[in-house]
Amino acid sequence: MGKAIVVNNLSKQFRLKKANPGLIPLVKSIFNTNYETITALDNLSFSINKGEKVAFLGPNGAGKSTAIKILSGILHPTKGEVEVNGLIPWKKRRELSYKIGIIFGQRSQLWPQLPSMDTYKLLSKIYNIPQQAFNKRIAEIVRVLDIKKIINTPVRQLSLGQRMRCEIGATLLHNPSILFLDEPTIGMDISSKVAIRDHLNALSREYGTTIFLTSHDVGDIENICERVIILDEGKKIIDQQINALKDRFFKLKRINLKTTQEFKIIKMEGVKIINNTPYSTLLEVDSNICSLGEIISHILSTYKVYDISISNPPLEKIIGGIFSGIKKKDA
Repeated sequence: MGKAIVVNNLSKQFRLKKANPGLIPLVKSIFNTNYETITALDNLSFSINKGEKVAFLGPNGAGKSTAIKILSGILHPTKGEVEVNGLIPWKKRRELSYKIGIIFGQRSQLWPQLPSMDTYKLLSKIYNIPQQAFNKRIAEIVRVLDIKKIINTPVRQLSLGQRMRCEIGATLLHNPSILFLDEPTIGMDISSKVAIRDHLNALSREYGTTIFLTSHDVGDIENICERVIILDEGKKIIDQQINALKDRFFKLKRINLKTTQEFKIIKMEGVKIINNTPYSTLLEVDSNICSLGEIISHILSTYKVYDISISNPPLEKIIGGIFSGIKKKDA
């Protein structure tokens, strides 16, 4: 499997005018301007395989947007090496634009007064897509995104979820191998979010599309991505598979039991009951205090169990805990 994105020792600094309060410093600054250097990215390195689905996270100001602008060729780095689909983005920006797609949840590339199909036809001319290839591609997009009933409806008449499906269709028209997604489900209701996540996963399965996602919605991360990269102050602090992240940062496990008899209070250190009905119980176990083997052995020797499952707590708790740790470190 080849590499879709390779980043080595990437740094980006911005030189900004230093503003001093007061009239006299303001007048002096006309003749003697002071500057300060802001480091947005600091020696960042990572790589992403073709077809991989990666969440790119961090608190506000961590450097996520700067990194994406460099990866898409909008910004030049101060130093470092970057390849996206084998191209240096800022040197081959035009060529790269035919190989990547970018979706911003708060920005639209569709004309609101026109049906999405009209925009698609215009984009086909911009990307020099032959008519036969365009017809085939439209048929695939309509099928995967389920937009047959809305593709000829003016965009302003669509719901947010419908519009985003059509936005994704516009981004996929030139068949990009990499998708950069910035808050693709922002403002949507639950059913629309689920639909968009399902469609993105379908793209990955059917076409091997590489997905690079930034989102504050943990549901997007958990339901789309397999891996998480977290930045803080321009530096990579975490780069792990989601399951490994759960194992590393959250030692609590949940045991869901279904028994043929009523489950009573369990007196074991590190174990607490989250929810208990006569024949169904949810336990939370701190694996630093009590081993899963110990508690399961106790349960099986005490109760008649006909169903048992072990799971991690929601990813939201883990990501929130990591960000809280970053804020405490900065305080």
